[in-house]
Amino acid sequence: MQGSPGKALDYFVEGGKLIIKPGFRRFILIPLLINIIIFVAITAALFNAFGDFFNQILAWSPDWLDWLAWLLWPLVAFIFLVVYGYSFNLITNFIAAPFFGLLAEKVETHLTGNTPPEEPWSLLIPRTLQRELVKLWYFVSRGLLVLILLGFCLFIPGLNLIAAIVAALWGCWSMVVQYADYPADNHQLGFRELRRRLNSQPLTSYSYGAIILLGSMVPVLNIVVTPIAVAGATIYWIKEVRHL
Repeated sequence: MQGSPGKALDYFVEGGKLIIKPGFRRFILIPLLINIIIFVAITAALFNAFGDFFNQILAWSPDWLDWLAWLLWPLVAFIFLVVYGYSFNLITNFIAAPFFGLLAEKVETHLTGNTPPEEPWSLLIPRTLQRELVKLWYFVSRGLLVLILLGFCLFIPGLNLIAAIVAALWGCWSMVVQYADYPADNHQLGFRELRRRLNSQPLTSYSYGAIILLGSMVPVLNIVVTPIAVAGATIYWIKEVRHL
């Protein structure tokens, strides 16, 4: 398999170091404010939904199966955290897409000295939002299939673990596609072609997505993960993806 988990970690760390430098902070202020608002809403919804869902499992289970319900607790918690991180990124990126596109442009200009083709805001914003709708359909349609698989396999020992792994892999893939798309879109690379290029370096791509997903699953930390993810994905784009 092509790629390297070490490279993925290096890109993320390098992205984190880059966005705290002078000149980048103004590009992440609005996305951070958006993240804080979404964080409050999504986190509150997560805790309420998890409590209600697990109480329903206990209510539906016969008394003699209570032990099985409690064994499922860690798996259910993990699934909810994956959905939490996935949903947080999906909503944040749809709203903050134009700002993340500008951040990716700034990172690329800083590292290469070359600016992506300029585009007026009157064209940039509607085109970016249209691209986000394309991605949203891709993520939601396939994400629903993964959720159906999870629901079907949840109470089947062995299969539920496999389904959870599939869900986690899908979440990792979604994260790297989401964030690598900002620099790719700045060069108007097709969404399908971007996915092909990322899939040609699976170890780097899935590992980078895993780092983002894990950060997005941790409350408070997820507020600052998204701009770092944009910067790191842009570095990945510059060093590898654009040449594939």
